Amino acid sequence: QVQLVESGGGLVQAGGSLRLSCAASGRTFRRYAMGWFRQAPGKERELAAAINWSGSSAYYADSVKGRFTISRDNAKNTVYLQMNSLKPDDTAVYYCAAENSPSLNVNPWEYDYWGQGTQVTVSS
Repeated sequence: QVQLVESGGGLVQAGGSLRLSCAASGRTFRRYAMGWFRQAPGKERELAAAINWSGSSAYYADSVKGRFTISRDNAKNTVYLQMNSLKPDDTAVYYCAAENSPSLNVNPWEYDYWGQGTQVTVSS
């Protein structure tokens, strides 16, 4: 069982930056691939970024490529999402998710555990 707790969301102006953190419980964090998903009002949940167990491989949605960076610190059981050059379209609830697999995955149904979400609001 893995519990995930996100933090770092908030209100920021367009062009600004935020760093989201996701703290995971349990000693087996390093076995899990991790993902950051987001869901805007009236829209489906979508993957923003994902990372494999070691941090050696990452995936980014086209909409965030070049602006967001996902990373992880297995010693601290934490995964991060650095978000730069934020746009109003980035406004959403951001969810951290864990998949019991070493390889990253882009499909939300493959993920086994989810956090409660943190709101990110970007004003124009």
